[in-house]
Amino acid sequence: MTDGTTQPKPPRPPRRKRVVLADSRAPVTVLRTVLELEEQTSWAEEVVRGFIRTQFWTAVKLALLVIGTLGALPLVFFLAPGLSGVTVVGVPLPWILLGIVPFPLLFGLAYWYNVLAERHERDFVDMVEK
Repeated sequence: MTDGTTQPKPPRPPRRKRVVLADSRAPVTVLRTVLELEEQTSWAEEVVRGFIRTQFWTAVKLALLVIGTLGALPLVFFLAPGLSGVTVVGVPLPWILLGIVPFPLLFGLAYWYNVLAERHERDFVDMVEK
C-alpha cells in the first residue's frame, strides 16, 4: 500500500580515507629529522628544549612589560599627585588609567604574544623540515 510518499534512503557509510604515515616523496633528511624527534635523541631533545626556551623567554619578556607598565602607573600618581585631581568627562584620570586602559593593553599584548609564538613554531617546523 503506497500513500504517495517516498521512504528516506538509508545514509551511506562514510567514504574510507587513506591515512599515510610517511610521505615517500619527502626528502630523506626530513624523514631522518622527524625520526630523531620521535625517538627523542639527544639532538632532538636539545632542539625541542631550545624551542621551549624561546617560547618561555618570549612570555617572560611580555609579562615583564605588562608588570612594568601597570606597576608604573601607581608610582606615577605617587610622584605626581596633581594628576589625581584631573578628570576626563567627569571621571578621575586614575580610574581611567587603572580601570579601563589595562584591558586593551592586555588584549594587545596577548595578541602580540600569539603572533610571536606562531612565528617561533613556524621557524621550528621550518628548521625541522630542512
